Amino acid sequence: MSRREVLAPGGFGNNGAVTDEPLVLGIETSCDETGVGIVRGKTLLADAIASSVDEHVRFGGVVPEVASRAHLEAMVPTVERACAEAGVRLADVDAIAVTSGPGLTGALLVGVAAAKALTLALDRPLYGVNHLAAHVAVDQLEHGPLPQPCVALLVSGGHSSLLLVEDVSAGVHALGSTIDDAAGEAFDKVARLLGFPFPGGPHIDDSARSGDRAYVDFPRGLTSGRDMQRHRFDFSFSGLKTAVARWVEARERDGEPVPVADVAASFQEAVCDILTRKAIDACRTRGVEHLLIGGGVAANSRLRALAEDRAATAGIAVRVPRPELCTDNGAMVAALGAELVARGRAPSELDLAVNSSMSVTTVVA
Repeated sequence: MSRREVLAPGGFGNNGAVTDEPLVLGIETSCDETGVGIVRGKTLLADAIASSVDEHVRFGGVVPEVASRAHLEAMVPTVERACAEAGVRLADVDAIAVTSGPGLTGALLVGVAAAKALTLALDRPLYGVNHLAAHVAVDQLEHGPLPQPCVALLVSGGHSSLLLVEDVSAGVHALGSTIDDAAGEAFDKVARLLGFPFPGGPHIDDSARSGDRAYVDFPRGLTSGRDMQRHRFDFSFSGLKTAVARWVEARERDGEPVPVADVAASFQEAVCDILTRKAIDACRTRGVEHLLIGGGVAANSRLRALAEDRAATAGIAVRVPRPELCTDNGAMVAALGAELVARGRAPSELDLAVNSSMSVTTVVA
């Protein structure tokens, strides 16, 4: 990696100072957000996002073809906005990082194609990185180097995973994952049942603030008996979603009003109970004293509060990035890319392919 002058906003040199910290541009297009982040070492310089969520609302969920087209239209202006925000030129970038999986195939292809174009034009190394590992790495931008080891609970619309992280640049170990609906997916489906628009997570969270968390004792999947022997660190939210649907249908069939806030609070409590219970159990079982929570559902206020309470009781420290860094963004990809560059990891080849089902144990493709 070459040594370059650090550019201050406006394009003027920072007193001619030179740094060994890599300046990395990260591109994220795994779903419906076009994210471009710029990171120097562990310092966030820019995090530009163009979301196509409004285009998916009428469909009640993300439509892959719509998302891919939106990425195509947003890519160039989002890159330009990130550079302007960071006060750097593309020529100053030391490396390009891009999400190559997991995610929607068409959406990933747009990001990887853009990253390859920048790599060729700028003659810079290319790093195709894992979306889930990037959700872990982004915490370094807010709280500094990751504790080694730590347990990471990643919860989003497509993933619910428990990971053992010893070195995020070298690989992570899967402890458990969802066997059906992910937590974020369950939030969206239950929100639709209660009459909330897509995406449902924030609406459930807001409504639950005025509800009774104990109003309905919804089931907690894979948390007792034989299930705990086979799926101790795995998650299942399909049964919970179905239980909410049947409860609501029964009320409507009997002509009784549905107490939306109470149902939202009870459902949310069940999800957060399952997530935090298994996360703390994983920390205790592995003798780990640090829990990191990431992914879009990590922005949920009840999940954060319950995790803090249970971790404090167990003597475990919790790290959660601020909400805007929990959802999909380019900063997390740049953060992982900067870590890979700093550790001297070999870059990806130019024939880098996307992998919609990339294993979490693969950090760089």
